[in-house]
Amino acid sequence: MVGDLPRRLVAEAIGTMLLVLFGAGSVVAALVFGNGQLNYAGLGFIALSFAVIVAIVIYAFGTTSGAHINPAVTIALATGRRFPWREVPSYIAAQLAGAFAGGLLIVGGFGRRAIDPGGVGLTRLGEGVNYAQGILLEALGTFLLLLTIMAMAVDRRAPPGWAGLMIGLAVAGEIFVLGPSTNGSVNPARTFGPYLANSLFGGDTPWTQIGVYIAGPLIGAVLAVVVYDVVVQPARGLPEPEIPAAGEPQDEAVREELAGRVPGARAPQDDQIRDRVTHGRRRWRPGGRR
Repeated sequence: MVGDLPRRLVAEAIGTMLLVLFGAGSVVAALVFGNGQLNYAGLGFIALSFAVIVAIVIYAFGTTSGAHINPAVTIALATGRRFPWREVPSYIAAQLAGAFAGGLLIVGGFGRRAIDPGGVGLTRLGEGVNYAQGILLEALGTFLLLLTIMAMAVDRRAPPGWAGLMIGLAVAGEIFVLGPSTNGSVNPARTFGPYLANSLFGGDTPWTQIGVYIAGPLIGAVLAVVVYDVVVQPARGLPEPEIPAAGEPQDEAVREELAGRVPGARAPQDDQIRDRVTHGRRRWRPGGRR
């Protein structure tokens, strides 16, 4: 991650706002134009909308803030010592504020229809689903999400450039499965923002279920990080530069440039040299600080 804390917080707030606006907003659109009814095909389009906006936010803000856009992700990365605990409260505050702003924008765009029948795209337990089942399902969905984040964005052995797409698809996958039961939140901020906006405008909000959408994601996220660290044992340090074979003109030039430097000194062209030696393998890390 790059950028000072205020700029990173703005990135988190904007990213979470976009997630709610175009993710939860797709739920409102489906309900409005489906006359309050939502079938499994409609759920598929909602899942696609979430996948696209998650990928876009990651590619747009990943190098600035890590694009957590989810308190469960932030807490899990801090638990795995990949994010400083001192910044966790400010990150979560930015995410919740952004989610609420996204909910307000949904209401602004759809008007009263965002509340009835849209409910600002809020999440609630499906018929016949109890609290324990809801927590279990949300934990499993978030486990999948964090497993994907660890494999595609945190682990330095991951192929570059694929993180946003694969994480977005993981979100879509969990919505396909969890949608009928819990609406597939896997994100406390995604639930909180629409809840607060819906309540503010007099909508029926199931606040008694908020615990499901906090406990489930936190349990699943932390468990995924622990399991990944224990089972996969990801590479944590910077990758060793690949020293090219002797005799290649371009590689010899790089060697000469490196050899002519004073040990420990830093020159403006350091980043360019490193890019050439490591073949440009740079990508964002959601937990860039340890």
